[in-house]
Amino acid sequence: MVALAIAEAAALAAAGAALDIEGVSHAFDIDGAALPVLDDISFSLEPGEFVALLGPSGCGKSTLLRLVAGLEPPTSGTLREDGEPITRPFPSRVVVFQDPTLFPWRNVWHNVALGLEAQGILKSQRHRVDAAIDLVGLSGFRKAYPHQLSGGMAQRVALARALINDPKILILDEPLGKLDSLTRIAMQAELVSLWQRSGFTTLLVTHDVEEAVYLANRVIVFSDRPARIKADIAVDRPYPRHRGDPVLAELRRKILGLLGLEATW
Repeated sequence: MVALAIAEAAALAAAGAALDIEGVSHAFDIDGAALPVLDDISFSLEPGEFVALLGPSGCGKSTLLRLVAGLEPPTSGTLREDGEPITRPFPSRVVVFQDPTLFPWRNVWHNVALGLEAQGILKSQRHRVDAAIDLVGLSGFRKAYPHQLSGGMAQRVALARALINDPKILILDEPLGKLDSLTRIAMQAELVSLWQRSGFTTLLVTHDVEEAVYLANRVIVFSDRPARIKADIAVDRPYPRHRGDPVLAELRRKILGLLGLEATW
């Protein structure tokens, strides 16, 4: 049994990719003037690790996700996936945004199938669409259209659409930010379950301190723009986690202090 558990853990780790961010700075060109957004950011993720980014609104967290996704190059510094420079978008890195952005004229099945369809392999890989839908718990909604789904269900479709590509790195830009509190709590548990089953490396941006310590192995706290790393905090608690855990409560207090919000605790 022990050997089997070790083998399963190794297989899950292999499903994720290592991510290295080295000396990354970035600026926007605003009417010919440079607006610094990121300032000398360096950190790494091990394969299969779950890391959350926290910081003030507008500090550059989502910009860093765009760089990791390969949607634009950094002004300076290097980003690497499994040692290879990130220079463009690639199927091994998939982004899930705050808005599900589903096509309203496509039902759930056909929204999830988009990635395989774009690759020209849908005909031979149709079973993967059904598997992804089952994985996020929407097996009874394959033929439903986006207007027939709740916010949480629509975000599950977006996750299925991402997972069908077997990502090595899942990039999450506040994917639960617009959900009501009860749906958000349920989706947090679902996200942990998907990550544990699939083994992808996860990089999450959130403004919710409780969400960060509940989900992640590590929480990286950014300063105001241009963002620098203020702290890299390990969340050394087993899963499933409990929100009343005093260790998590202390971590929340510490992080709120770093964000200048300790008085609200």
